[in-house]
Amino acid sequence: MADDLSAVARFLYEAGTLKQTKRTGWWMAGVRDPESVAEHSWRTALIASVIAKLEGADPARAAFLAVWHDSQETRTGDVNYLGKKYAQSADPEAVTADQVAGMPEVLASAVREVVAEYEAKESLEAVCARDADKLECMIQGIEYKTQGYENAQRWIDNSRGRLTTKTANELADAVLESGSLDWLRTALGEKQS
Repeated sequence: MADDLSAVARFLYEAGTLKQTKRTGWWMAGVRDPESVAEHSWRTALIASVIAKLEGADPARAAFLAVWHDSQETRTGDVNYLGKKYAQSADPEAVTADQVAGMPEVLASAVREVVAEYEAKESLEAVCARDADKLECMIQGIEYKTQGYENAQRWIDNSRGRLTTKTANELADAVLESGSLDWLRTALGEKQS
């Protein structure tokens, strides 16, 4: 078993590169130091669990799908939508198969299956995870706009327009009606304006 875990250990180091991999689309909005893929994936997983629970899906499964949804970017980098127009798109399932090669089969097959489920877009949990990905981008866009990056509005609008579940749409409305620091004001017992 120790030999089998060496492939897992290597992947854990590989996964860590996502903490330094910037989400490149934000550069087009003028954001100088955009969030990393890992930062995006964490909040996406959290949002996926919320959407799934409210949609009657399995929140743990939706979060699991969201955790792995951009894991291939350790090998491909974050290719934004404009870049995908010119660069050959890597198959997430093929990249994942390479990433898990040599891992214990029980783990490798679970990872291949979760990525395939996310890419198939058929299960309710996958739909929730995909909506979470878009809603997270919308929220991040709002935060960047609050910081003065006016061009982030395009990402806010595009992300909002691609949501599919009732819950994600209602959450988007709530997010748009809230300020990015309303949580802090509420926690401190301050009056909302």
